[in-house]
Amino acid sequence: MSLSWILLLVLILIQFVSVPPLLTRAGLEGWKGYVPFLNWVVWLKMIQRPWWWLFLLLVPGVNLIMITIMHVETGIAFGKRSTSEQWFAAVLPWVFLPKLAFADKKAEFVGPRDWTGKKKSPVREWGEAIVFAIVAASVIRTFFFEAFTIPTPSMAGSMLVGDYLFVSKMSYGAKSPQTPLSIPFVHNTIPGTLIDSYSEALSLPYFRLPGFGDVERFDPVVFNFPHGDTIIVDPFLMGHDYYGILIGEAMYTAGGVEEFRKNQDKFMAIAHDNLARKKVCYSCQRDPNLMSKRVPLQTGGIKSRPIDKCENYVKRCIGLPGEDLQIINQVVHIDGKPIENPEEVQFSYALSLNQRIDEAKLHQVVPFVHSELQGYGANALSIPLTSGEYNILSKKSFVKSLEPIVFDSVEFNNMDYFPNTDHPAYNTWTNDFYGPVHIPAKGETIALDETNIHLYKRAIRVYEGNDLELKEGKIFINGQEAHEYTFTMDYYWMMGDNRHRSADSRFWGFVPETHVVGKPVFCWMSRMNPNDHGESGFRFERMFRLVD
Repeated sequence: MSLSWILLLVLILIQFVSVPPLLTRAGLEGWKGYVPFLNWVVWLKMIQRPWWWLFLLLVPGVNLIMITIMHVETGIAFGKRSTSEQWFAAVLPWVFLPKLAFADKKAEFVGPRDWTGKKKSPVREWGEAIVFAIVAASVIRTFFFEAFTIPTPSMAGSMLVGDYLFVSKMSYGAKSPQTPLSIPFVHNTIPGTLIDSYSEALSLPYFRLPGFGDVERFDPVVFNFPHGDTIIVDPFLMGHDYYGILIGEAMYTAGGVEEFRKNQDKFMAIAHDNLARKKVCYSCQRDPNLMSKRVPLQTGGIKSRPIDKCENYVKRCIGLPGEDLQIINQVVHIDGKPIENPEEVQFSYALSLNQRIDEAKLHQVVPFVHSELQGYGANALSIPLTSGEYNILSKKSFVKSLEPIVFDSVEFNNMDYFPNTDHPAYNTWTNDFYGPVHIPAKGETIALDETNIHLYKRAIRVYEGNDLELKEGKIFINGQEAHEYTFTMDYYWMMGDNRHRSADSRFWGFVPETHVVGKPVFCWMSRMNPNDHGESGFRFERMFRLVD
């Protein structure tokens, strides 16, 4: 048990012992201070605060602020009104409460400070306003809506880079914060730094309130990136797939796929040592000249993150719990039957031009992010398009040809794709020809063998918290040989609308229900930026619209 939990439990015990005599001295029924929840109601009555504060005391994170206010207000009600006494009540309640209740019995109950006809100092007025704003906004952000920005073009068919969205926490049920000791309104790092904005000294178990419904097929979903439980401490790499980088580093260290296959464990260990202990990454070097000279990129090493502080991703749910999913020639099949792609889905096309044209002119015809436009040589490009954009662009006079690009063979190595293992059963999977994969459902028992264990080992070990070992072709779960496993959670298969430019479940696997954050429902602002769009400005046609 962590020190924070010990201090919290001790404080609860001290409140249980100290509050009843204070209630009695205030002319209230002291016995009520021994009854859980009722003691909060009577305590609030003693300091003359509204009864609905009780609900705020149930919100993780917010309740820490509220209970601190109650300690200070209790001191004020018993005449402890100097600045030093108020700080004493706020910072050391473990000492303040028993001292007030048992050692300082002469302190009379005088009631809350009466501000009638008195002017509060600017500092106090601003302080109270800021605290109220933090509490109110934290409740809204936790249980109702949270702002989210689209950072990459992986959903470019429907959500563009620079879209500012409101994500509904109520759609699937709000999760209670698992890391309540956190700077308000900051996700995982202090802006402009690599410093964590939270403390793991106090961690709470996963809990989700009832929602309006369940995740359905084709829903856009915001979720905590499953592979984000470990990160490389680097401003560019923090939001990337650590495990994918680890495999890439191992292969780079080995000098290629064939050498890597000769001794995978050796090169994976070297890669992990590079990233964790030496704090360098050869395969991450962003300068091609330095990479060719095998000069490593210096990083801050690696670190872990709790679920609710993993990077937020947004994709579209394609596969539901209990379903079989397979991609055949760009068409998703569910339980053996093809499903129709959403209108927003983009695939890459090889674009040949009759003449060179300015990017701005091409951008007027079809919107795209600059990083998506890949050059193939003189007057030849690769560009992602929806079917509607294809129909528009193919009719333009400057277009010589526009042919679909299909990824039907492995170009580099099979470990790029989930289950990220060098196994013959998976080494032909690509973006457009993938699977089959069975998506686990809560309560479903799946038979395990040497082949499919690669699909489920991370879910069993990491997401569901079991010990799992593979020894001499046998599977051991929590020390017992296992031939099957019953899953305790639902899992989902998420894919980007920009199918050829999206790092999604095809690369890192299932999204557990514990990682689901909410549903994007409303775009309140949309703005282009020079780096991604070649120009700046607001996209007014995308503002104040519902998200599809």
